[in-house]
Amino acid sequence: MRTLTVPAWSAVAAFGCYFCMYGFRKPFTAASFAEDDPLWGIDYKAVLVIAQTLGYTLSKFLGIKVIAEMTPARRTTYLLALIALAELALLLFGVVPAPWNSLCLFLNGLPLGLVFGLVLGFLEGRQVTEALTAGLCASFVLAGGVTRSVGAYLLQAGVSEAWMPFVAGLLFAGPLLGFVWMLTRIPAPSSDDVAARGERVAMTGTERSRFFARYAVGLSLLVAVYVLISILRGVRDDFAREIWQGLGITEQPAIFAQSELVVALSVMLLTGSVVLLRDNRLAFFAALLLAALGPALVMLALIGWYAGTLSPFPFVVLHGLGLYLPYIVLQTTLFERLLAMTRERGNIGYLMYLADSAGYLGLVAVLIARNALAVGSGFFAFFELLSWSITAGTLLLLVLAMRYFATTSTVVVVKVEGSG
Repeated sequence: MRTLTVPAWSAVAAFGCYFCMYGFRKPFTAASFAEDDPLWGIDYKAVLVIAQTLGYTLSKFLGIKVIAEMTPARRTTYLLALIALAELALLLFGVVPAPWNSLCLFLNGLPLGLVFGLVLGFLEGRQVTEALTAGLCASFVLAGGVTRSVGAYLLQAGVSEAWMPFVAGLLFAGPLLGFVWMLTRIPAPSSDDVAARGERVAMTGTERSRFFARYAVGLSLLVAVYVLISILRGVRDDFAREIWQGLGITEQPAIFAQSELVVALSVMLLTGSVVLLRDNRLAFFAALLLAALGPALVMLALIGWYAGTLSPFPFVVLHGLGLYLPYIVLQTTLFERLLAMTRERGNIGYLMYLADSAGYLGLVAVLIARNALAVGSGFFAFFELLSWSITAGTLLLLVLAMRYFATTSTVVVVKVEGSG
């Protein structure tokens, strides 16, 4: 494969593969499941969301070890096997009656949680990694809306709520196989990539523990940011239908995809632009500032909605842009440049799954707590309160992270230069 075509090929392969994975995960959220009885006093759709998220969360904890220790030779086999298991769980979801089919969504989430780390492994450690991973992350911003739209159209076509997720998965299976094949054709990072970003290798348990101990404070702050943003993102993503209803918009399946397309393109351009900064330390702190812009945009969206200057569509887009900026900056730049800046031997997969496991655990806690709280004005009032709380906390944590790494990274750079 020619050198000039590698980035484009890699971006298309990663974007397409992860986009199709969402076809096995998110279409069910387009349904209301209103005819199913609540379980333990919890709305049945919320039960299904919690069940899948629990499986996804357990998968993230497993991924701290599995993805960190994954070798390139095993990635493709694992990827195909995990998708097959997820679709089998959706088949069982259609067969097994409620409420027992909620267990099937737990089994669906369990394998899917490892897919991101496997795809990311094909992209990291390159001079254009930010641009590639920006495309990868844009896939799940856009895919959430598109796959919900697919689910809504299938429901309108007469497919039952129980069978719609399985049918949607079948629609995405063929394209996914093609994109996985494309991933297998991506060459390993070049010698120039290794010189610029450091070598990316599998990590043992001892190596992971030592790495975390060296940067415990900074990593804890970044993980805390990720936890807060993951909670808000999860609520916004899984209850998009309810949020649009709270804004007065109903019976418009295409609006899910339309709003997220604008968000995905905007976030991809902003986060991918950091690749233009060659200096790893400069890029790291530029990414922290870009992450801090996100909560400010969410606050601006909320103020605009209260003031009546924003209609529903621009409100959702601006809120989504502000939400996804810090979320994707962590995945595309901060962890990548931290490894490049410090010259630590390791991989992004370990750091991502360390953050993801905590993030999804926090999301499960909030989903359960939300059903125990009396939110008098309905779901949208809960969403607004959550947005204000999380954006304020995120800004504070990012400021503390900047102060920590401003000192630590200077010491690291001096050590690296001195050892050369």
